Formats: sequence, structure tokens, C-alpha cells
Amino acid sequence: MINRRKFIQTLSLMGISTTSAKSRLMAKPAKPNSKDNPIILCSRGEQWGRKVLKPGWDILRKNGELLDAIEKSANVTELDPNDTSVGYGGLPNEDGVVQLDAQIMNGPDHNCGSVACLEGIKTPCSVARLVMERTDHIHLVGKGAQDFARMHGFKVENLLTESTRKIWVEWKENLSDKDDYFPPADGNYNRDRSTGTINVLGVNKNGDVAGITTTSGLAWKIPGRVGDSPIIGAGLYVDNEVGAVGATGRGEEMIRSCGSFLGVEYMRNGMSPQEACEAVCKRIIDINGGPSKVDFNDKIVALSKDGEVGCAAIQGRKGGEPTVATWSKKGFKATKGTYLIEV
Repeated sequence: MINRRKFIQTLSLMGISTTSAKSRLMAKPAKPNSKDNPIILCSRGEQWGRKVLKPGWDILRKNGELLDAIEKSANVTELDPNDTSVGYGGLPNEDGVVQLDAQIMNGPDHNCGSVACLEGIKTPCSVARLVMERTDHIHLVGKGAQDFARMHGFKVENLLTESTRKIWVEWKENLSDKDDYFPPADGNYNRDRSTGTINVLGVNKNGDVAGITTTSGLAWKIPGRVGDSPIIGAGLYVDNEVGAVGATGRGEEMIRSCGSFLGVEYMRNGMSPQEACEAVCKRIIDINGGPSKVDFNDKIVALSKDGEVGCAAIQGRKGGEPTVATWSKKGFKATKGTYLIEV
């Protein structure tokens, strides 16, 4: 017996695609990769980007494993207690419990793994990688995901820091003026600034592509809510012939538009990464009935096989454009993207 995953991998090794012949005929050829041109990208700007990308770039520049590079870079935010929407110190659900989501996708074999509603494990993207490499499954959730992590030596810990506990208490005490909770007399909760979900995408010297998306999800969410970050094709999609697309922002919109998959397909059919990011944003605006109906934001980042970068958001303001960071042989770079609706 050959399992499903091995069957698909066997077809890939034989050069047989599961994509229909019609779709392949419609697609434009992907640009060839410039050999020995590794690059790693994250969906943060100057402030966080350099810190996040350095460990991954150190691996890539020494011709290390691409998956190791993107995992180590994603771990930076997952382990940082000052980042309140990824990993340890992430903002909790409405019950005060931190639930994490993450996925990883590898271009060469089109393999992927993800976890959702994972509690007590600081580095969910590392667990997602084990799901990809050590199981015949793609998606593990809740207690099953935690049990799997414990089986592989991960320590279960309290992910709610003192800082995020206070932010949660502030939300709880100010949620309604008709409940029995009271805010502190001085109104001081020591609120810290919140950041966002993170995408880490990479291309190695051989032109292989891989990506990770990791998050603690929507703050104060209903327990059990799963956003786009662990959903293949929503929060991330990778194709070794084309490149990778990742997303942050309102996950429900990325899920119902299959936004990251759509972005990769736009690139496959001839759009640049920048054009693809903008086209995904436009598609989300359109399915919501136009700009006047949009009261949320999504940010799309893209990296092509040849190292070209794209970044766009649905909403933005002059001087506050979305940014993306990269590290390559040319050094570290933070690049401003575009937005479609000015707020």
C-alpha cells in the first residue's frame, strides 16, 4: 500500500503534475531562478525584520537547510514575550487562554503541516514542521496537537505573560458596564503595543521555496476559533515553480478568498509579486461589495522563485504604508508596499 502523501510525491518525482492539462496550458512559464541567489523575507519592517531574519539568513548564507532557516526566523517572534500576537506572550482568547496556530509548506515536494488551537507550546511552527515530516497528516488541532508536541519532547508551559494578562484583564473589565467587573481606579493596565501575525518566506541557492505563517490569532476570540494562519492556501501557499504568498490581518477574509493560493496563481499566470499582492487585496474588496463595505485590513506579502518581492494591504495611509523585510547577499532591506484604500 502507498499512502496519499507518498503517491503525490511519487508523481512529482516522475514529473507528473496533478494540475489539469487545461490549467497548465493557460499558465505562463515561471521565471527561472537566478542560481545561488538565496533570500529570506518576513512580513515585518525595519524594527522587527532585522531581528527576525538574522538567524535564518545566517543559515542560508552557509548553504544550510531552507526549512531550518525559515523555522529559526519564525521562532524569534514565537519566543519573544514582547510580541503580543505570536507564540509566547500572545494575546489570549476570551477565556484568557493563549491558543496558537501555525503552518509550514515546502516547495520541492509540496508537503505541508499545520497546527491550530495549540495550547502551552511556545513554538507552534516547529510542531507544524513535525506534523509535516513525521506524520501522514497535514492538520492537527487542540489537545491532539498538544499531545503530539509532548510526544516529541516539547514542554507544556503557561504562555500568558504578566503583560498580556493585564491586557486581557483590561478588555474583560471594560467589556460591559453591566457586569460585575471594575477597572482599576487609576485606569493603569501597563498596556503594551500589539504587533501582528508573521509570515517567513525563503528561497535557497537552488531556487527551492518554502514558507511559514505563525500567530496567536485574533485577540479575545471565541475559544476554538481557527483563523487563516494554519489553513493551507489561506494564510500561506507555496509552489516551487512559482514562489510563495503569505498573509496577515483578518483571517476570515483570507479563508473565504483562498487568498494566498490565489496570489500564487496570479503569479503563475504572469503577474509580478507586487501585482499579485494588489490583485488579492482587490479581490477581497470586491467580494465584500466595494471599498465602502470594508472595515478591516489584510496585508499580503509575496516572494517569487527568482527573488522578486511584493507587499500590499487593503487599507493604509500616507506615511504608514505596509512594509516587508528581506535579507539576501545584498544585505538587509526594508521595503514599503502599497495599499488600495486610504483611511
